[in-house]
Amino acid sequence: MRTLLQHDVSQWPEVWRAVYRHLEAEANLTPQQLQLWIAPLRLVSIEELADSDGISAKMGVKMAAQTDFAGHWVVTHFQAPLEQAFTQILGHPATLSVVIAPTDGASLSPEAAGSSAQASPSNGEPVGDPTLAATPSVPESGVLWGAMSRSPLSVSTQFDPRYTFDSFVVGASNQFAHASAFAVSENPARQYNPLFLYSQPGLGKTHLLHAIANHVLARNPSARVLYISAERFVNEMIESIQHHKTTEFRKKYRDSYDVILFDDIQFIAGKTRTEEEFFHTFNALHSSKRQIVLTSDRPPKEIEGLEERLRTRFEWGLIADITPPEIETRIAILKAKAERDDIYLPDEVATFLATYIKSNVRELEGVLIKLQAHASLTGAELSLELAKQQLKLAVPEQGSTYTIESIQSAVAKHFRLKAADFKSNSKQRSVARPRQIAMYLIRKYTSLGFKEIGHYFGGRDHTTIMHACREIEKKIDSEQDVKDAVEAIQNLL
Repeated sequence: MRTLLQHDVSQWPEVWRAVYRHLEAEANLTPQQLQLWIAPLRLVSIEELADSDGISAKMGVKMAAQTDFAGHWVVTHFQAPLEQAFTQILGHPATLSVVIAPTDGASLSPEAAGSSAQASPSNGEPVGDPTLAATPSVPESGVLWGAMSRSPLSVSTQFDPRYTFDSFVVGASNQFAHASAFAVSENPARQYNPLFLYSQPGLGKTHLLHAIANHVLARNPSARVLYISAERFVNEMIESIQHHKTTEFRKKYRDSYDVILFDDIQFIAGKTRTEEEFFHTFNALHSSKRQIVLTSDRPPKEIEGLEERLRTRFEWGLIADITPPEIETRIAILKAKAERDDIYLPDEVATFLATYIKSNVRELEGVLIKLQAHASLTGAELSLELAKQQLKLAVPEQGSTYTIESIQSAVAKHFRLKAADFKSNSKQRSVARPRQIAMYLIRKYTSLGFKEIGHYFGGRDHTTIMHACREIEKKIDSEQDVKDAVEAIQNLL
């Protein structure tokens, strides 16, 4: 079977880079997950897969992992976001398979890969089929490095070198958070301990955590710095209990680091054993003058289920929020992203994108990546016309207004429901799916946060809204009826 791009295999590195950048901007993956599991993958082939009638229906993407364990882990944990990213970049539904190809000098055979492997030149850039060289073809934007953990229960503490204070675009919406984070990195544990940063997803909290780590290490290379998500902390604690290693676990977090950066700390709320462990860990770190930085999607007083004694400790230091950026900052963010990734971005395109994508920096950068990938793969110029054409279903028409009521009304009309049905507790698919679509469109076309949206759906928790938005994003790419419904509702609007 002939592969897509068979006549221009040189485009494959650009495809993989575009997919990786899409994962960085759009997928709910941490920099550590990207570096440990995604960056080492190699793109082997892209094939058109025919359905039972012999009609090309999907794109088959084959990736190579270095070990059996890595391959199994990628398929188990990251297949969905990878398939979604390839679908976005290729413009066709994609299905992923992973083969094993160690990088100790061996390469995939022509039989396994469907084409010949060629050696990489001395500069590390692949030639021919770029994915089959002995050295992995790692996306340029995926190279990470930093200080490694030296504890028994080791986790990677590698920090993205691109995430610095200099690369963080400062505006009125984030100036206080940026200044607070910089002050902490200049004098860890001297003031603002703990530092608590909160905002809606995609506004730069993780960037600031990595910036703190990079600045601390630049000033003191021997500093012991750890970045870890609260979810990883919970999982490690569970693992330590299962394997009778709680002593090692406690020693790691209470004695091994000078600065600890906890991301998404709201994840521990309601987990009694974890909160108990974290309470004592926090006390040990604070009393020994170790710097603690925490991030969350809301302030401490609004984290439901969080023990009061933890809430008060989170409020001991400084609390700084990040709000959605104003249009000038959004334009500056796009310009900085374009310069960093060597993307030609006309001023009129930057202004157009910044006008209609208001609440999420990650979405803003993701749209730019998608546009650049389309322009690169088709040979088209990244122009205002292209931006309007590609985003006509992703952004509202100029001059149109979207309110919660108008969106709920349009969704109800399409599915022949009543707007009141969205506040009911019905779990029937005929009500639950339209309700999720309404949540998704409100999040997309208004500046409301997840918690605020929940109030308009019977007081539902913010996690319910987050789940609904992610679910519909996936279904749009994988289920035609959902995609058709969303497009029809947008036309109604």
